[in-house]
Amino acid sequence: MMKHDVELADASIFSHYTQWLPMRPLGGLRKRVFDVVGALILLVLFSPLFLLIAIAVKLDDRGAVLFGHQRVGHNGKSFRCLKFRTMVTESDARLAAYLAENPAALAEWATTRKLRHDIRVTTTGKVLRKLSLDELPQLLNVLRGDMSLVGPRPIMGEEMARYGDCGRHYLRSRPGLTGKWQVSGRSDTTYEERVQLDSQYVEHWSFVGDVWIILKTVPVVLFARGAR
Repeated sequence: MMKHDVELADASIFSHYTQWLPMRPLGGLRKRVFDVVGALILLVLFSPLFLLIAIAVKLDDRGAVLFGHQRVGHNGKSFRCLKFRTMVTESDARLAAYLAENPAALAEWATTRKLRHDIRVTTTGKVLRKLSLDELPQLLNVLRGDMSLVGPRPIMGEEMARYGDCGRHYLRSRPGLTGKWQVSGRSDTTYEERVQLDSQYVEHWSFVGDVWIILKTVPVVLFARGAR
C-alpha cells in the first residue's frame, strides 16, 4: 500500500504514479472555499427537491434512497461517492447475468463502462439520470472534501489502467460534480475523449474556467444534452 493509505482493492495500479504523489489539490484554498460555499448554497436551495426525489425513489423501489460506490479521489485516496439510487436492488448480480447472456452488451460495457439500455435502472432512475439529478447527493462529498464542484469525472480504481500517463492529471485534482466531460457531450463522447478532457481540464485549470463550466452545466442539465 502507498504511504498515504490508499484504500483500494489493488493499490499496485497506482505504482506508476507514486513519483507525483502526494500532491496538493488543484486550485488550492481558493478552489476549496468556492466549493464549500457553493455546495452549502446549493444544498439549501435544493433541499425541497431532495425530499421529493427521496420519496419517489422509495415509492418506486423499496430499497435504500442513497447509493454509495467507491471511487478514486485526490492522490489516489478511495472515497464513497454518493448518488440517489437509480438501480434495482442486487443490481450487480443482474448485470453479471445480463452480460453473460449478451455478448454485444458485454463488448459495450468493456469499452465504455456504460450501457445504452441498462436493465438495472428503475423508472424513477431513468428520469433522475436524464436530468443528472441522481448526482445531487455528491454535494455532501464536496463538503467533506472528497470532491469539488468542478473536476474530472470520478472513476473506479480499475479504470486507472486506462488513463495511462493521464492518470497523474486525474490524481492531482478532486473529482468533480461537473466538468469538461459533462459539458462536452457526456455519453456522446468516447472513453478516450473523456480521458483527454479530464487531462485538459487539469493542465489548463483556472478559476474563471470553473465558473464557466458551472454556467454551461445549467443548459446541459435542463435540456439533457448527451444524457442516456
